[in-house]
Amino acid sequence: MGAKRGSGSLMVVGGQWGDEGKGKIVDLLSAGFSAVVRYNGGHNAGHTVRVGEKHFALHLVPSGIIHSDVSCFMGAGMVIDPTALKTELDLLAEKGVEIAGRLCLSPRAALLLPTHRALDLAREGMRGEEKIGTTGRGIGPAYQDSAQRRGLRTGLLVDPDALAIKSRTLMDQHNQELEAVYGAPAVDLDEAVAELQSAAVHLAPFLREIGPEIRNYSDSQEAVLFEGAQGVLLDLIWGTYPFVTSSSCLPGSAAASCGVGPRHLGPVVGVMKAYATRVGSGPFPTEDHGNDGDLLRDLGAEYGTTTGRPRRCGWFDVVAARYAVETAGIDAIALTKLDVLDGLSTLKVALAYETEDGEVLDTFPADAETLASVRPIYVDLPPWAGGTRGLVQESDLPPAAEGYLQFLEEKIGVPIAVVSTGPRRAETMVRGTSEMTVVLGKILNRP
Repeated sequence: MGAKRGSGSLMVVGGQWGDEGKGKIVDLLSAGFSAVVRYNGGHNAGHTVRVGEKHFALHLVPSGIIHSDVSCFMGAGMVIDPTALKTELDLLAEKGVEIAGRLCLSPRAALLLPTHRALDLAREGMRGEEKIGTTGRGIGPAYQDSAQRRGLRTGLLVDPDALAIKSRTLMDQHNQELEAVYGAPAVDLDEAVAELQSAAVHLAPFLREIGPEIRNYSDSQEAVLFEGAQGVLLDLIWGTYPFVTSSSCLPGSAAASCGVGPRHLGPVVGVMKAYATRVGSGPFPTEDHGNDGDLLRDLGAEYGTTTGRPRRCGWFDVVAARYAVETAGIDAIALTKLDVLDGLSTLKVALAYETEDGEVLDTFPADAETLASVRPIYVDLPPWAGGTRGLVQESDLPPAAEGYLQFLEEKIGVPIAVVSTGPRRAETMVRGTSEMTVVLGKILNRP
């Protein structure tokens, strides 16, 4: 494969609580790269890509798979449900996406078992009103087993007999916990082993060490795009703990997941919505519990790709955005769903928080309890009457819409270099004059 357009490698991360529209941005950028790498999370993530009238709901496979000449890699930092991955590959094949020879799965990724799913549901059920809001897909328990050094790895998929023996042993331990601790029914191990072995036959051909291949791309001056799942505010360490995901969402974790040095990574593009959403439990200072929140949900079709759950909706939070930029080292922002704000009578942005004691905070609190108790301090910005849907030229934006973008990038401290004005590939503009605007414009083949 020859080198693609672009200026070196690039990273794309979520800059909020996930669901920012990374799928579309990665799909757009993928055309300028030789390879796309997913480096964290499992099928609790969901990236939606719309090409023409076709919709692709991706959960494990990198979004670059839609481009026929892009190689895709799944990193060791991921957790893989074999049945879910096989199902996703089958659905892609049904839509005409060629997979063979283009997808590579690290044999070091954590293997998610049917009993992990059962444990996830049982544990969440026991929390009552203290639920975290997990998707119930088994992600947390699978990562837990990996951290406890008793988990299994995807490399076992090449040996069905060893897979059966080792998975049965571990799942038997899971069943004991399900029954004794949670009073939940045990998983049928014969059915579970058969499920794993059936998927293994289809997935084994994709197993291959990814580190050497990614290093080869980089050393040959072929650009690699690193795709993160979820968002900075859901990071296991730096997010709103304990209401977070079970992996690291920060760009720095890509090096460890892929077995490459930091020099193989690149500048960071943070994807953010023009407003804010969150799925599941946890603090969300700018959540709107009234009509405006409902309106944003309806206009933005804010329902989870993975779970279908309605998303909590609210206004853009500058404090959280600036924290994400600083924590993840974001160099530029790709802002999505600007068109959802078209025609609103109210437009708010949170610039700071006020604590219960009356203290004003312009930094993101380290603990979820404090964040849950703050009151956002808003500034009202002028809404715009004209539409932005489908616009691709910055000069065509309504003045108030351009003013909104300029206000956000001034307060956040990094340029908004890409703006999505609709779900389709073509409904995207490159704006501004920053260095990253030039870089992304070249990748997207925009003047």
